[in-house]
Amino acid sequence: CSLQAGLAVLLKAERLFHSSYHSQAVHIRPVCRVSTRLGSLHEHPKRKSKAALSCSKVSHWFAQLPCGGFSDASCLAVSWELRQTLTVVFDFFSSGQGKKDWSLFKMFSRTLTDTCPLASQSKVYVDISPKNKEKELLEVSPPPTSVHEATVQGDKKTYAVYDLLSPLLFNTSRSLNVQLKWKRPQDSSEMPIPILHAQRYVGGYGLQTGEICTLIYNTHPYRAFPVILLETVPWYLRLYVHTLTIITKGKENKPS
Repeated sequence: CSLQAGLAVLLKAERLFHSSYHSQAVHIRPVCRVSTRLGSLHEHPKRKSKAALSCSKVSHWFAQLPCGGFSDASCLAVSWELRQTLTVVFDFFSSGQGKKDWSLFKMFSRTLTDTCPLASQSKVYVDISPKNKEKELLEVSPPPTSVHEATVQGDKKTYAVYDLLSPLLFNTSRSLNVQLKWKRPQDSSEMPIPILHAQRYVGGYGLQTGEICTLIYNTHPYRAFPVILLETVPWYLRLYVHTLTIITKGKENKPS
């Protein structure tokens, strides 16, 4: 579909690279296709395998991952799931003089006009979870096709869902420009900090005392979360792994 239809219409390079942060990733994982438990075909309930390679036909570097190494012993045949992700952060709160309003057109300079005919699922989720009893102050338009509730990192989240495959979505308008507005002017106070968040800063100077420090905070009263830290540094910056120091609750943890 490229730039003609579907969510790919929003992928305008000029706007994506002008954002505060962007990241592209490719995830490949094994998914059980045939199991002895039910003796039938099994796939992930939400994701369909994009690259179905059985164990007997795996080639190249996939050959290093034999079927016997799959964690589920009852699995008879394994398929490979390919998932591509694009993460973009637009900081309109800082660049927009403290305003919290945003829209698809404001972020991407484009709107959604049609669905990709090859897509079996195409949805837009907008987080409308109430924060500090502010639910009545938010207004999302146009009205979503459905509302979904889920628990993320111990918090209850509410999402407005726009199903691009729904025939009712494009009946009233030729394009979809999801926008969120505040019903009354808001002060320029800082946005609420998530339960799990991180900060990074540079300390020292030169090659002798220069350092990059990353602080990860978990403010949940009792729950712990698994964390995978991925540091992206320029190619010309040389890092010395033997100087890595991990400190948790004031105690140093030696990396294995």
